This record gives sequence, structure tokens and C-alpha cells, in this order.
Amino acid sequence: MSAGADGGGGAAVAVESAEGGPLEDGFVPSALGTREHWDAVYERELQTFQEYGDTGEIWFGEESMNRLIRWMQKHKIPLDASMLDIGTGNGVFLVELAKFGFSNITGIDYSPSAIQLSGSIIEKEGLSNIKLKVEDFLNLSTKLSGFHICIDKGTFDAISLNPDNAVEKRKQYVKSLSRVLKVKGFFLITSFFN
Repeated sequence: MSAGADGGGGAAVAVESAEGGPLEDGFVPSALGTREHWDAVYERELQTFQEYGDTGEIWFGEESMNRLIRWMQKHKIPLDASMLDIGTGNGVFLVELAKFGFSNITGIDYSPSAIQLSGSIIEKEGLSNIKLKVEDFLNLSTKLSGFHICIDKGTFDAISLNPDNAVEKRKQYVKSLSRVLKVKGFFLITSFFN
């Protein structure tokens, strides 16, 4: 995980693997990079939650989630800072942020089932100050902007594995990020790649 902001008003992005090594640009296309894959995953997780109350996977690991929160503590991020969780999935990270005291949290995902699952988990936890929206980060609505903190826990990875023009999609990701992140805001990213 790395984060930063440059003095020139834009986000400085350092990408690092979960093991701490530099990310190489040798992405191999995979079903993990498709919307169909993630829709199917979250439809199954939603059904499992509805039947058994199981919130599903923490895809990026609990330690990674804790590391992001420790980084925010260390850098004294205000509890009312606006935060965007890009590709929120089941929303478990949003729940942890809210429990820590953050109060201006938004989660987006392009999978409607992920947003439905997130909403169910948030409701079960008794939280009401988290905003959720079905939103494709590569094709943003005009209303999404001005976040102090943007967090990515694998969405860039998935985009990088998309079998349909991943290079252009990575470029669009950076454009979208520059649009939603405030000047001198922070971008926190964690990756599965070595």
C-alpha cells in the first residue's frame, strides 16, 4: 500500500504489491478483469449472506485493511474527511471505517449485487452514515467528485486484467481518479500483484 500527494495539486501514485515488490506491467488477461465475473461473485455472496448471514471474503486481507486505517491515523486524516472506496465489493472496509469514526464515506461498485450486499451488511451493522452507489469508475457520473481520500483494494488490479483493451482502461482509471480526488488529496491503493 502506498499513498501520497504532490505539491503540484495532483495525486502521486506509487503502486506496490502486497509483498512490497514493484508492480510489473506484465498483466495476463483473466476473467478476474471482467464485469461478468464480479457480478457472478457478488450474486453468490449476496445469496450466501441472505441465507446464512455470511458477509463474504475480505478480498485484500484483514491486515491490509488495518494497514490502511493505521496509515490514516498516522497522517491524522480528519474523521469527517470525504472518502471514496473504489470497487467497494461487500462493503466490509466501509464498515470498519465507520466503526473507527469516519463519517463521510462513499462506496461505489459497478456490480449492483455488490452494492446490494454492502447495503445489507451495513444495515445489519446498524450503520446509517455510509453512502453507496452503483457506479462504473471508468464511466463516472458527473456528481462524483471532491474526495479527500480515494481507496482502491484491487479494482486497478481487476482493470489491468481485463481482456478487452486493458491499457486504455488503465488510462481511463487515472483520468477518473484525477476527477474524483481533491487537489492535495490522497490515493491509497493495495494490490495483489508481486
